[in-house]
Amino acid sequence: MPGIRVKEGETFESALRRFKKKCEKAGVLSDLRKHQHFEKPSERRKRKENTSRRKSVSRSRPK
Repeated sequence: MPGIRVKEGETFESALRRFKKKCEKAGVLSDLRKHQHFEKPSERRKRKENTSRRKSVSRSRPK
């Protein structure tokens, strides 16, 4: 769990903003969403195939 030290004279809003950014970089929220429910191995495989398919289609499209 990431943590921050509040600097002297720093407002609560800016400290909260720094904390949120640190959590986002650490991937805390995405990990939490991933572990909210059990995912069967077959479902995980299908999800990974779909994301890779979407990425390959977007890469092959002419810009």
